[in-house]
Amino acid sequence: MHKQEIEEAGRGAGVSPETWLRRYHATTAHAELVCFPHAGGAAGFWRPLADAVGDALDVRAVQYPGRLDRFREAPLDDLHRLADLVAEALAAGPAPAGPRVLLGHSMGASLAREVALRLSDVPGHGAAALIASGRRAPSRPGSGWPETDEALLARVRELGGTDPAVLADPELLDVILPALRADYAAVARYVPGGGLLSCPVVALTGDADPEVTAEDVAPWRETTTGPFAMRVLPGGHFFLNDHLPTVAELAVSLSAAAERGRLSR
Repeated sequence: MHKQEIEEAGRGAGVSPETWLRRYHATTAHAELVCFPHAGGAAGFWRPLADAVGDALDVRAVQYPGRLDRFREAPLDDLHRLADLVAEALAAGPAPAGPRVLLGHSMGASLAREVALRLSDVPGHGAAALIASGRRAPSRPGSGWPETDEALLARVRELGGTDPAVLADPELLDVILPALRADYAAVARYVPGGGLLSCPVVALTGDADPEVTAEDVAPWRETTTGPFAMRVLPGGHFFLNDHLPTVAELAVSLSAAAERGRLSR
């Protein structure tokens, strides 16, 4: 998506920030943290992180179509189309008064990068930093798309992060499977967009993640001309849940560094 198209969307061409973004706490913070859920995930996944951040950042969590309060909307199986719409929604709202940090976990990390690329030339809306969590670098292709619901659910169980009671309930499965199918199809078909970011990128991974190794994560350094750092934390694919204070501190420190840099220019 080109700069002009995003700016036109930001002038009201039809994508509302209220449709796409959830805020869990009122805050006077000028800096913004935009969080992108994993495949099958919803905005509420980020509520504990919003609690951990407190008043330091204005946390906005992206709500994908096809789940919870957007259940009646068809889920999207195209990551680039999803990125277009999220970028439009962010551009449609007022630019944050402070830095905007993007944080994505698993599928959400790929989506956050695509959104950052789309917003990089939109004045006031670009990402001050990107945190990519639990996701292979764009240059490292992942495993294929599970071809059956049984294989899909087996992978979800292996990765954890989903209540086993939900996966064992046929009625609840009927509710969540369409979004799961669409998200995994989007990931399997995803071809990363070209272009480099200029903001800092921090890649996070768990030391026992069955799907992502440190070697898969290290090439995130190739996605930016700016600073890069990688942290390996104890845990599996959803290591993030056990390290919320660490992730909150990282997001706050990246925002503060961006703000200092902006004030010094």
